[in-house]
Amino acid sequence: MLIFEKRRAAASAAIALTIAMCGTGMGLTAAAARPRTAAAIVIDAGHGGIDAGVCGVNTGVKESDINLAIAKRLRSRFAGAGMDCVMTRTTGAGLYGSTAKGFKMRDMQKRRQIIEDCDASMVISIHQNTCALPSRRGSHVFFDKDSAGGRELALSIQSRMNALYGGECDNSALAGDYYMLKCTSEPSVIVECGFLSNAEDEKLLSDPQYIERVADAIFSGVIYYLA
Repeated sequence: MLIFEKRRAAASAAIALTIAMCGTGMGLTAAAARPRTAAAIVIDAGHGGIDAGVCGVNTGVKESDINLAIAKRLRSRFAGAGMDCVMTRTTGAGLYGSTAKGFKMRDMQKRRQIIEDCDASMVISIHQNTCALPSRRGSHVFFDKDSAGGRELALSIQSRMNALYGGECDNSALAGDYYMLKCTSEPSVIVECGFLSNAEDEKLLSDPQYIERVADAIFSGVIYYLA
């Protein structure tokens, strides 16, 4: 029942925004006043600090930096729609405190604490992918196999992420057994926005204009899920 109430509260803002989007083309950052959601949407920029994540095949660009850039733009879109959101990190630093042994688990536990403390209505964790096969490209959105809401959210975001490739990528949303998908019973997804092991994806994800398009795609997927 709690999940239903949270989703209904969020939908009141989302439906109005969806109508505005349809009427104005891509007015995804409209700042008109909207009702606020009952609980925050958590935007998790993966990695940070000494944990850079994966790196670009040609430029060495850090996943952690790209994740944060997308997360900040996504936050601005939710804020512009009058929706509450919380970021797990807002700087390049990690959340682990000490770099002593076990820092990765401390980092993950801190993210979970943030999610629990704000009574999150949704979690969107931003990441970048890598693969030994350099031709692999495109996004993959992961959801917990036991979460119907997570699956719906992942499917909605995945379709819009695929659209960024103009029909060249038709990847599927995938069930995954990941820590960040189990920090709340509310819908949670991990958005792997592209493969930094692929030269074309790396070039795209290093372009600030493309980063804006990625944020738009994720935001649009969330709105249509809520509505």
